Amino acid sequence: MSALPPCPKCNSEFTYEDGGLYICPECAHEWSAQDTAPAEVTERVYRDATGTVLQNGDTVTVIKDLKLKGSSGVIKVGTKVKNIRLVDGDHDIDCKIDGFGAMSLKSEFVKKV
Repeated sequence: MSALPPCPKCNSEFTYEDGGLYICPECAHEWSAQDTAPAEVTERVYRDATGTVLQNGDTVTVIKDLKLKGSSGVIKVGTKVKNIRLVDGDHDIDCKIDGFGAMSLKSEFVKKV
């Protein structure tokens, strides 16, 4: 079996080496041997509107009236949100708000208490 790395673009195992490059015959992707080294995975840092670092379980307050999509309800300024959970995506925070239920918020609209 070949000790060459699979193609990073299509994951094909049928790669071959030509000079200093690896080549994939299926998608024609070419990459160098230095590119195959695993990159360091950096953990994402979540910050609130003032730049304070947020962590899972923090308590935050809403700094702006937030209209709820698909509803006539509004989350008012100063609403306290306890025990947040940080997630990857457009909306960084998953939480439960009393009277509204489970929802996602953007970290730019909250301030750590």
